[in-house]
Amino acid sequence: MRACLRADRPGSLLRIMLDPRVFGTVFGVIFLAELPDKTAVAALVLATRHKAMPVFVGTALALVVQSLVAVAAGGVLSLLPARPVHIAAGLLFLVSAVFMWLRKNEPEKADDAPQESDAVGFRRVLYRSFLVVFIAEWGDLTQLGTAALAARYRAPVTVFFAASLSLCLVAALAVFLGNRLSKLIDPSYTQRAAAIVFVLLGIGLLTGVI
Repeated sequence: MRACLRADRPGSLLRIMLDPRVFGTVFGVIFLAELPDKTAVAALVLATRHKAMPVFVGTALALVVQSLVAVAAGGVLSLLPARPVHIAAGLLFLVSAVFMWLRKNEPEKADDAPQESDAVGFRRVLYRSFLVVFIAEWGDLTQLGTAALAARYRAPVTVFFAASLSLCLVAALAVFLGNRLSKLIDPSYTQRAAAIVFVLLGIGLLTGVI
């Protein structure tokens, strides 16, 4: 009985919620699952066409929000119909690919535009990155995994921070790689390649392959 009382104390509950072992497990699982994921690929592709910072901020915000949704939903999230969401995400990728392919290549030059235009451009890229990643992440393996881990460990705070940190780290790596590629390869080539990747992701989502 005394052991049960000690376990129910706020201090014991706090230690469970901030258990470093749970944090390490969740971080490792979600990090490895996200590396080959379509959202990481999407962030990489977006970073080849836009400045790195707004792409990373938009991507990170989307992933953090999705982690919060997953933790809040727990195991219930896996019961939601994922197919309609995947279809919507596939259509979004295809539409983005069309615009990306048809868009004329105009390199961004901060010195040629006023600060207000830079701010507007930053927000536009941020919103676009957020929307693409937010929709693509619905029903994703990492989101379902986060929900399952939250239900398993009953440590929502730890699971949320571990999942969010691992997802943001993968996003940062993807954005960095995409930004480096955009400087090493002709922009017109990266634009076409990005459009093709988005088409493949869209087809994969619509057909249920990914």
